[in-house]
Amino acid sequence: MEPHIGIKEIHLADAAHFLAKLLADEYLLYTKTRNAHWNIEGPDFYNKHLFFEAQYNQLDEIIDSLAERIRTLGHYAPGTLKQFLQLSQLTEESRQTNQSSGYISELLADHQSIIISLRENIDYLATQLKDFGTSDFITGLMETHEKMAWMLRAHLK
Repeated sequence: MEPHIGIKEIHLADAAHFLAKLLADEYLLYTKTRNAHWNIEGPDFYNKHLFFEAQYNQLDEIIDSLAERIRTLGHYAPGTLKQFLQLSQLTEESRQTNQSSGYISELLADHQSIIISLRENIDYLATQLKDFGTSDFITGLMETHEKMAWMLRAHLK
């Protein structure tokens, strides 16, 4: 059954497509953060191991809420690695070393990329698609990513 929530079907599809791309970015960032957690080396291993775990747990919650928002709009969430790689604006990175500063710099760049995309689409979702719920939802995601990015930046000082 289609949702009848006061948003045109075409606008629901556009919002769901934006969220699907965001879900792909979040899943790729989650995977990269898990990789950092598993493979970190160096004198700061234990602290960074725990830090990356906290971050990927936050991303796991974001991923689930995004998929549920897509379903709320009456669309199916992408759920395969192939789909995520096709939809994501982020790239997989192959690194030479497993030091914390390299992982942190890479993850920070991805968070900042997501923040910019979210910020650029808040008004579009609200004003053009009349989807104030999704606009509000991604505003909250943006704030979460801003805090996560701040935590990453603090490690680089």
